[in-house]
Amino acid sequence: MPCTTILVGKNASYDGSTMMARNEDSPSGVFTSKKFTVINPKDQPRHYVSKISKVEIELPDNPMRYTSMPDAPSTQGVWGEAGINEVNVAMSETETITSNPRVLGADPLVKGGIGEEDYLTIVLPYIHSAREGVIRLGKLHEQFGTYEMNGIGFQDKDEIWWFESIGGHHWMAKKVPDNSYVVVPNQLGIDSFDFTDALGEQNEHMCSADLVEFVTENHLNLTPHEEGYSLADEQHFDTRAAFGSHDDSDHTYNTCRAWFMLRTLNPHLEGKGVTFNPESDTLPWSMVPEKLITVEDVKYVLSAHYQGTPYDPYGKHGADGERNKYRAIGINRTNFVALTQLRPYMPDEIMAVEWIAEGSNVFNAFVPFYANVTKTPEYLDNTTDKVTTDNFYWANRLIGALADAHFNTSAIHIERYQNTMHSKGHEFIIRTDRKFVAEQPADVHAFLEAANDEMASIAREETTRTLGNVLYTASNGMKNSFARSDA
Repeated sequence: MPCTTILVGKNASYDGSTMMARNEDSPSGVFTSKKFTVINPKDQPRHYVSKISKVEIELPDNPMRYTSMPDAPSTQGVWGEAGINEVNVAMSETETITSNPRVLGADPLVKGGIGEEDYLTIVLPYIHSAREGVIRLGKLHEQFGTYEMNGIGFQDKDEIWWFESIGGHHWMAKKVPDNSYVVVPNQLGIDSFDFTDALGEQNEHMCSADLVEFVTENHLNLTPHEEGYSLADEQHFDTRAAFGSHDDSDHTYNTCRAWFMLRTLNPHLEGKGVTFNPESDTLPWSMVPEKLITVEDVKYVLSAHYQGTPYDPYGKHGADGERNKYRAIGINRTNFVALTQLRPYMPDEIMAVEWIAEGSNVFNAFVPFYANVTKTPEYLDNTTDKVTTDNFYWANRLIGALADAHFNTSAIHIERYQNTMHSKGHEFIIRTDRKFVAEQPADVHAFLEAANDEMASIAREETTRTLGNVLYTASNGMKNSFARSDA
């Protein structure tokens, strides 16, 4: 999917949590309805068949429970996309990425392989750490191959790992530095790779066992080197040059998104002699933020439309050729954004929180839910392809479509909606955490499910109110309006 990802290490976040978030965006002209649900072990397939590639996989008989954001209805497969399992390990899949003809010629994509439709279902229920996620997915790639290039995030309370596929069967993965954050648009992101670590201790790097031979035999290393050079001893391998794309379209579709997120979280980087602009090919994969990153910061950058720059499609200051020049992060065809937050200072039972927003991010709001549950609120789980205001996804789609056409006059309603929901979300989490610690409920799932239902009721009330306000404003802005009353 044409998505955008941010990963936040535990020492870069405001509260010591690891945080991982991604927009799932549909292809141009497509809008995919989604639901927030729980897959219990009894509902997990043991014999998996992909609808797209038809690949068949025998799955272990001991799956764990996990949350999921599947298509609704799932006519083209599951597309689970984001979730947290019962041992507080999270997965985000996928960031569709790019490569180059040399890589794809040396290791062609596999038409009958695995892909985004499948990943969450065949990996998340079976892993007990972020590292285990990398290892399991790596083995599946090597065994079945893949029909597309993808980036996948794995997260536990201590670590986040970023996995990128290379051609049909190869892969590499890198740990997000604890004090840093990572931003990834739709292109290969890892900018430097340590083969000595990947082939040795694997402290911060992992890869397919034959990746050095693959690079060497197919002349993929584009960095000049002297005679006697050993790639296996390389600690700063230029992965973007070897495996990434180098297309003009990257500058209007990809690098611009990374640039805006980086300049937002490191605003004083510009003007320091670095190549830092929307079309730079050398933007860093990871950076230490100037300030610790909050949930609201993540939502802001994943909702961005280049506000404050000449490239804002809603702006009035840029020239006609500048507005809409670059692909916005907060785009019309976003299906949902999920932020998985793992809080190490909380008991295991309430450590995992999943912040969810649906529809176009410019106009929606984050709502938090506890992940250690066996079912989710009906307001988020009842999605179908039928448009209705009784569902979180469709209500937000309606808000976005109305507010977009009346951006300036509706902006106050959207701002109030977002501020209200985020404030009430934090209040809900603080209050529920304290109540759980004080009461130590015997039935944890029932306690958290009731809490989630309460949060969903608040979200429904505020979303319905916002839809009414935006509808009123849009109605006043209709072109057939006339000032004189009939009476």
